[in-house]
Amino acid sequence: MGDLIMSAPAVNALKETFSSKITVLTSSMAAGITPYLPGIDEVIVFDLPWIKAKEVISSNEIFSLVEQLKQKRFDAAVIFTVFSQNPLPAAMIAYMAGIPLRLAYCRENPYELLTDWVPDKEPYSFIQHQVKRDLELVRSIGAVTGDEQLNLNITKEAFTVVQSKLVDAGVDVSKPWLICHAGVSEKKREYPPELWVETAKKLISQKDFQILFTGSGSEKSLCEQLAEQTGEKSFSVAGLFKLDEFIALVKEAPVIVSVNTGTVHIAAAVGTPVVVLYAQTNPQHAPWMVLNKVLEFEVPETNRSKNEVIQFLYKESYSTPAPMPQANDIYDAVISLLVDASFKKEKPLHLNTTQ
Repeated sequence: MGDLIMSAPAVNALKETFSSKITVLTSSMAAGITPYLPGIDEVIVFDLPWIKAKEVISSNEIFSLVEQLKQKRFDAAVIFTVFSQNPLPAAMIAYMAGIPLRLAYCRENPYELLTDWVPDKEPYSFIQHQVKRDLELVRSIGAVTGDEQLNLNITKEAFTVVQSKLVDAGVDVSKPWLICHAGVSEKKREYPPELWVETAKKLISQKDFQILFTGSGSEKSLCEQLAEQTGEKSFSVAGLFKLDEFIALVKEAPVIVSVNTGTVHIAAAVGTPVVVLYAQTNPQHAPWMVLNKVLEFEVPETNRSKNEVIQFLYKESYSTPAPMPQANDIYDAVISLLVDASFKKEKPLHLNTTQ
């Protein structure tokens, strides 16, 4: 979801420049966010074998996808990738589907697989944010937008449901609360549970915040454990909210503390300041155009990616190990963001019960 949210400004640039209808081909893990991205008209969900997916598909299913794309008679395909991904498998799908124009970054000569090719110089010559990377890709064919911010659309009803669910969970919505988002899809980005607990206790004791441990349904056990160990004024709300409600929850939080996952990009898209506990994996994915504090930490060697491009980052960009952020570091970052947000009057200090 985070990758798709970060590609949205580039998608909007295509739509605005060419007055085009936009169909997004994406995975089942990302598809849930598409109803809240205003630039998308249609979605095709397919878990291709070169991306992380819950289930393995058969080769015959790929041919079915090619036939589906042929029937749509698309004018062009734009392939968005991070710099450690190879675009050519996706380019082959587009080529087989007879899509006449095909654009992507590529490190090697794609010959006929791409009609529009931008040589990929990242991360060996420079590194830019993922949003900027995607914008520069579409800029190469003349697509631009006047609004490069992330944006998610949600209904007012979602805010009402969120408030009701928080009250039912025991949260006093008239008093300040913060989000701590601990769940990750990859162990290498995990922040130690004992430090989550220490951080939560400090925020409660020093500033009287209520702490909401958020996560997906599969992360419910972790969040319940963290809330139990933290004690009074902490709550596990993992799996409690539908996606639109979770977006509304993040929007109403004065600040969130999260590992580097999709929640960070949801926060950026709704303007919520965010403290990121950032495993040193890909520096492209820091919060975009929102108040933030990035606290990096080293990925243990046993958990590091085997991807040679990422290995280059470990040697060059991450050659100096970053120590694990401690509770005091996170506390100071939270307080700093609250002061900055209050000064700019960008965020309330707690849920607005009249909205």
